This record gives sequence, C-alpha cells and structure tokens, in this order.
Amino acid sequence: MNPLIESYMSVSTVTSLLSEYSAVLGYSAIAFALSRVILRLSMVASTTSADSEKLSSYECGFNPFDDARNRFDIRFYLVAILFIVFDIEASFLYPWAMTLGEQGAWGYFTMADFLFELVIGYVYAWKIGALEWE
Repeated sequence: MNPLIESYMSVSTVTSLLSEYSAVLGYSAIAFALSRVILRLSMVASTTSADSEKLSSYECGFNPFDDARNRFDIRFYLVAILFIVFDIEASFLYPWAMTLGEQGAWGYFTMADFLFELVIGYVYAWKIGALEWE
C-alpha cells in the first residue's frame, strides 16, 4: 500500500469503512444489473415499426425529424417564458396561504401587492398579444 495512505488510514479503518458501505455497494450493483436487464428486455420486446402518428408533427407545429438548425417562431419562446413566470409565481401562493395566520396584516398586504403586480403583468401580456396564437 502507498505509505501516504498508510499514514492517513490503517488497514482496519479501511476494512471497517468498506463493511459499512457494503450495503450501499450491493444496492448499487443490484440497481445497475436490474436496469441493464430491463433495458435489454425492452429492446427485445419492443416493436420497431413507426406508424404515421409517431411520424406526425407535434403540437409545437414543426416536423420533429427535420434539421435541428431550422428557424422557428419566437412565439414558442414567449409562451414558454410566460408560462414559467406565472407558474413559478403562482407557486408562492401555497406557502403564503399556509402561514397567513402567523403573518398578520403585513403578510396579507404584501401578497396582495404581489398578486396585483402579477395581474398587471398578465393584462400587459394579454394587451400586447403575447398570448395570441395565429
């Protein structure tokens, strides 16, 4: 063994560490083997014929088997960004509602201000036509 390692850890320490982690190593080996078996079985049992539904366009409006460098409309990005903004900000409502009794009036009015600004943003996006799909 390396003298540097021997000075840091004795052999008994290494064996005790390996015995402590043997369950983790065994679990990892079983999980890896099981995932390989499931992957192989799915390759053997699957059908490889593609029907017209699998080859059709998705809801995004462009063919999924074209060149990856094709240009597409900026509205896809706008809708995705608006969804993320409103979805994440709406997720703040649940913890606020759970702790509203402890927050008092200050917590109520700060969330009312937050929701007011969120509605202003939603109305603005609606007015400029960011939510329209032609």
